[in-house]
Amino acid sequence: MKDRTGTADESDGTRIAADGTADKTADETPAAAAEATGDTERAARVRRLAAWHGSERTLTRGPAERRITERLSALTAALTADPSPYGGDGWVDIYGDGIVEELERRVAALLGMEAAAFFPTGTMAQQVALRCWAGRTGNPVVAVHPLSHLEVHERDAYLTVSGLRAVHPTSEPRPSTAEEVLGLDEPFGTLALELPLRDAGFVLPEWDELVAVVEAARERDAVVHFDGARLWECTAHLGRELPEIAGLADSVYVSFYKSLDGISGAALAGPETLVAEARAWRHRYGGQLFQQWPAALAALDGLDRELPRLPSYVAHARVVAQALRTAFTAEGVGWSRVHPEVPHTHQFQVWLPYPAAVLDEAGVRLAEETGTTLFRRWREPGPPGLAATELTVASPALDWTADDVTAAAGAFFARVRELTEGDG
Repeated sequence: MKDRTGTADESDGTRIAADGTADKTADETPAAAAEATGDTERAARVRRLAAWHGSERTLTRGPAERRITERLSALTAALTADPSPYGGDGWVDIYGDGIVEELERRVAALLGMEAAAFFPTGTMAQQVALRCWAGRTGNPVVAVHPLSHLEVHERDAYLTVSGLRAVHPTSEPRPSTAEEVLGLDEPFGTLALELPLRDAGFVLPEWDELVAVVEAARERDAVVHFDGARLWECTAHLGRELPEIAGLADSVYVSFYKSLDGISGAALAGPETLVAEARAWRHRYGGQLFQQWPAALAALDGLDRELPRLPSYVAHARVVAQALRTAFTAEGVGWSRVHPEVPHTHQFQVWLPYPAAVLDEAGVRLAEETGTTLFRRWREPGPPGLAATELTVASPALDWTADDVTAAAGAFFARVRELTEGDG
């Protein structure tokens, strides 16, 4: 593995000394300047971003380390391509016309739905969808997994904003089954399914299982809504194309930045009458923005550039996952887990028996000292002494072989040992 000691890191002006330490002063780097003012949290973030951005090789991508100028350059390149597929000499949108309408038509066609509406956030799209269905079914109860985005990442908006109530088919960290949906004690108006279930490890049901769950909801006289923020990459595991998958549901939400590398935004797709009602609620919720052309342009570019590549990302994620398991065994890690063992999409979880702070520091040192980013942020969501991270395999990872992954993991664990054995 390449060692960059004695070289300048152009991303933040830091010079790495021959002994691996950073040679910098408070007036030379943003990280040091922040630390000098006592803002240690900001200093740590600036240091991480500089290390990731300055890496020559990156296994897992993240949008946060790109600079504004880089993002603008990418948008300009999409607009000025010859010929440009986005009408680069066209007008900006006003309250969602023009390029935003083009994006909505494109999404509806890709999903095989009658219509789609652009939303500034997925949370807003989800809340509007559930509110509309509650009004149409006359039932404010939503059957949803307790690890779903609706429950974990939206601050109980379905309850506090929309006045809805949730019931849980299961508490197990896996997709709900048809039997569990059929066995719910009380009526529910909507079954909301997150595909894949991110906080359970980006896991998906098998196709027959998904069909059975949807049929169970129909038997309970409920409509079905897909939280499909990451639906784009589900085709490989489910063995079906997007229209057939989306066609199981009454409405589908998709995200433009999670897998398509967009800036922001989401779409809600479904019947024309539902989408028309959703547009009215979008306005009431404050989502009728004056101009959204940058987000729409980035989303269209993602549909053209990233969507066709997602199957290759999913296939390579399985190579990376196997290589990591091999590396963990070779390094003698007492307990580790790659979950799922065979990833269902191009994202999966990695669990290791160390504090998150140790693993974060080891990863930053690896990036600073070797120019290689293997993992990003770690957290401690489970039992004490265990930390987890999410790994996304996308275009930067495609040129990594299994041997590259195991070598980088070995260098990562060398730094973990330095930190845990008193040499760090």
